[in-house]
Amino acid sequence: MNTMLKILVLSLMTLGSVAVHADEWPAITKKARGQTIYFNAWGGSSRVNNYIRWAATEVKQKYGVVVKHVKITDIGDVVNRLLAEKSAHRTSGGSVDLMWINGENFKAMKKNQLLSGPFTEKLPNYRFVDTENKPTVLFDFTTPVDHMEAPWGMAQLVFMVDTARVTWHPSGMKQLLKFAKEHPGRVTYPAPPSFHGTTFIKQALLELATDRTPLYQAVALADFNRVTAPLWEFLDELRPYMWRKGKTFTHGAPEMKQLLNDGEIFISLSFNPNDASNAIANGELPDTVRTYVHESGTIGNTHFVGIPFNSNAKEGAMVFANYLMSPMAQLHKAKPSIWGDPTVLAVDKLNAKDRIMFNKLPLGIATLSPAALGKVLLEPDSSWVDALEKAWLRRYHK
Repeated sequence: MNTMLKILVLSLMTLGSVAVHADEWPAITKKARGQTIYFNAWGGSSRVNNYIRWAATEVKQKYGVVVKHVKITDIGDVVNRLLAEKSAHRTSGGSVDLMWINGENFKAMKKNQLLSGPFTEKLPNYRFVDTENKPTVLFDFTTPVDHMEAPWGMAQLVFMVDTARVTWHPSGMKQLLKFAKEHPGRVTYPAPPSFHGTTFIKQALLELATDRTPLYQAVALADFNRVTAPLWEFLDELRPYMWRKGKTFTHGAPEMKQLLNDGEIFISLSFNPNDASNAIANGELPDTVRTYVHESGTIGNTHFVGIPFNSNAKEGAMVFANYLMSPMAQLHKAKPSIWGDPTVLAVDKLNAKDRIMFNKLPLGIATLSPAALGKVLLEPDSSWVDALEKAWLRRYHK
């Protein structure tokens, strides 16, 4: 049975096991009242930070739970801290109550038993999640979620181009190389291990690999050098035509967006399909910028929140996780003027009023329609992340 078929079978098995224990919810909310939770989440975006602040205010008013946003640069550091706490047998009173995780960090936490256990089936709003049509809410980089983290947003890699400066944009990585040769110094990508940099090289590998099958299995099972050879060949050829001749890389998507605005580069990238429209509305990008995707598809995934094994306020964490999945919170987050983060909910599962509100969401000037976003490529197995980052650093981090 190939890897993708296994994922489909496991999806059906997981769907059959879903049960929302609504009878437990009143007791959970009662115990949560008065609790303070420390939510460790990436703090590198003012839009995200403002949204979390809004959601925290709502939860305090509705449920009496205080949410403290602990702004994190790298959630991997939090995972290491939890590992240290577990090694020290600190099984309660932990420093983290809820955290924004996915991918390799979730896999590491699950493997090392750093999560409190299944909890999403206890959350009333989980019944609205689109488990039927969005397999990434059930599988995090091919790792079964098993109700151990709650989905709260969708993401897909998109590219941004300033149409006032160029007449065409690439339709894939091979065309990106052609574009770079025509516009030397105007193309770059963030340096791994930054999230967007790693995502870029994973996207390139998926497009250029002669066989994707090994990428959906543990990296230890693959001939790494053979599988990744097309990637390094591509990056080597691209490098001399990059911004600053590839001797300097950006630190992430925000820096690339600024370079795009300044005209130093002509193409940027984001993992939020609404990012360009949001930036135009805020005056961060000119209104000539447009979003595009590659013809063969681009990487997409779901982002989640999880509760550590030694959380000091597990009930409060569940209340906040449940609210983040509520139609109100998902609708607010999906507004281009707020965050523009796509919903994890199945709109047809909502009541008539909420369906109308979602259907009325405005698409920004540079936002692609769901149809235009095209095919979503599943993330490679999370074990590839560390291997790719280390290989990239050996080659290009001089």
